[in-house]
Amino acid sequence: MDDLRQARFEALADEFSTDLYRYAMWLCGDRVVAEDLVQECFLRAWRSLDSLKDERSAKSWLFTILRRENARLHERQRPETGQIDTSQLEDSDRYDTTTEAFVLRRALAALPQNYREPLILQVLGGFSTEQIGEMLGMSKSAVMTRVFRARKRLRGVLSGNSKDVPSKVKI
Repeated sequence: MDDLRQARFEALADEFSTDLYRYAMWLCGDRVVAEDLVQECFLRAWRSLDSLKDERSAKSWLFTILRRENARLHERQRPETGQIDTSQLEDSDRYDTTTEAFVLRRALAALPQNYREPLILQVLGGFSTEQIGEMLGMSKSAVMTRVFRARKRLRGVLSGNSKDVPSKVKI
């Protein structure tokens, strides 16, 4: 029985290893990783060879195993995290000055701190006026007034109708 199983497995490996490798390369783009994926695929196929009832579906069965093994590989990988050098973030020359994001970031930086902070907390943080008031030690009406004035100034800065934009703003 083991000899029959071994022969069946070797026939599958001989017939489909090239196709599996090609597919693995397409999935990951790395020769070494593709080879590892194919090896893992065949290992899983060996372990569950008895579940393959129809030899005609062997190729799709193996490709499914390979695709799932590739997904498992990405689930296990966690990107390394490290400290960010904030001095690089403050260098405004590194930003693409043609994008809308840069223009908006620059306009926000031009707002006075007492207007900018409540606006950013509301828009980017998604906080309510009550929550912002608690964080900043202000009343709800004071937060609403500052957000209103911040939006008004921001519209002026973005439309070019304001002198609030300094020539060199650190972002």
